This record gives sequence, structure tokens and C-alpha cells, in this order.
Amino acid sequence: MNKIYSYIKLIRPLNCLITALVVIVGGIISSESSSFDNILILASVTAAFAAASGNVINDYFDIEIDKISHPDRPLAAGKIMPSYAIKFYSILVLVALTFSFTLNIQLFVFTFSALAILFLYSIYLKKIPLVGNITVALLTALAFFFGGIAVNNAEAAIVPAVFAFLINLIRELVKDIEDIEGDKLNSVITFPIRFGMSATKYLIAFLIYVLIGFTFYPFINQSYKIEYFVLVMLIVNPLLIFVLKKLFVGGDKENYHQISSLLKLNMIFGLIAIYLGK
Repeated sequence: MNKIYSYIKLIRPLNCLITALVVIVGGIISSESSSFDNILILASVTAAFAAASGNVINDYFDIEIDKISHPDRPLAAGKIMPSYAIKFYSILVLVALTFSFTLNIQLFVFTFSALAILFLYSIYLKKIPLVGNITVALLTALAFFFGGIAVNNAEAAIVPAVFAFLINLIRELVKDIEDIEGDKLNSVITFPIRFGMSATKYLIAFLIYVLIGFTFYPFINQSYKIEYFVLVMLIVNPLLIFVLKKLFVGGDKENYHQISSLLKLNMIFGLIAIYLGK
């Protein structure tokens, strides 16, 4: 029983559930009808298996680091042998590819590409400052796009995917600032460590301005209704401005944690605005 629990813990089920929900949300936003087909549920399950495989392979390559940073993780704690983790990873990849292949060729290609990115991230990309952040943000955006493909309306997923990409990239950089001391101790070279706190803040500020500018595009382009514009102007953009102010006012870890939480909340508000305005 303990062994089964270790395998469940290894895949980080909450993260997998969130990935599945993101695909469903992306599909609902992109759907031209009020209901959705079973294909969206199957697509979300596929995405969950892909995310699970990514968590396993990431922990496999991080065993030595996790022995210091996260000693309770199954591989670092020695509860699962590395060779068994690779076999488990292979099964998860096979299941994800099989599920996607039974849906359609587009989702299969998309799943294969996402799995390749997850593998490259685990072994190499996450070690490159900013590239790792971009990869994580891109994977979140792809989950929304995956939902759009599942309901045969990929074009409608572009706006939520770009919004998710930008706000998650901002949040990833904020989290790097929050974790800067721990990363230094573990010799992890993030953007703030390589280029400094000031440069990171100015990059975040630039991305916030880009995101605010992007929020006007769907309304100016007349692809979204007035409900979108009202919610964006009353909640989403004011929250982004507040985040910008907090970024340059406070310097303690708790302040950056609050900023990260606000960005997560703002992503939800942004998606609600997109859904109401579609």
C-alpha cells in the first residue's frame, strides 16, 4: 500500500488534476455551443497523463537536488527505485500517446510535442535562465490550446492561451525572486541570480505592460463582447497595476508570495472575462 501511495505522490495528482481542468476550461471557452463532447473529457485525461509523466521524469533527473531541497519526494527518499520510475514514466507516456491517437491526429501530434518539451525541460531547458520560465508558461498555454483543438475550434483558444502564457511567465519570474535564497543554496541559476533583482523586476514590469496592452486587443478586434472589456477594466488590469506597485515597493519574501497569489487569482478573473465576452 505504501508503494502505491509513493507512485501516486510521484505524479503529483493535484497538478495533474489542475492540468485536466485547464484543458476543460480551454475547451469550454473555445466551444461554439453551451455543451461539450466526451472528446474534451478524454483530452483532459490525456493531458493529465502527460503532466504525470512530466512530473516523474523531472523528479528522476532531480534526485540529487531533491535529496537536499525535497527529501520527502519518493525518488529522493529511496521509496521508488530510479529504474522503476523510468518504467513508470514510459507507461504514462504510452498511455497519453495512445489516448491522444484514439481522439485524432492533431491531438496526437500535440501530445507528442508536449511530451518532448517536458522531457527537454527536465533534462536541460530548466537549467537555462528565462528559457525554463518560458517553457513552463508555454506548457500552460498549450493546455488551453489543447482544449480548443479538442472542440475543433483552435483559433478561439489563441486569446486565452496568450493571456495564460504572459501571466504565467510573469508569475514564474516572481517565484524565482521569491525563491532566490534557496536557489542560491542549491546552485540553481535562475534569471534573478544571473542578471540581478533589478533587471528581473524591470523585465516583469515590461511583461505586465505587454499583458495590459494585449487585453485591449480582443475588444478592439471586436472578437469579444462588452462584458469582457468591463471585467478587464474593472478587475484584471487594476490588479496588474497593483501587482506592479507591490513589485517595486516591498522586498521581503512574503511580499513576492502575495504577488504570486494575486497573479494566480487574476488569471482566473481573466478567464472569466474571456468566457463572458466570447
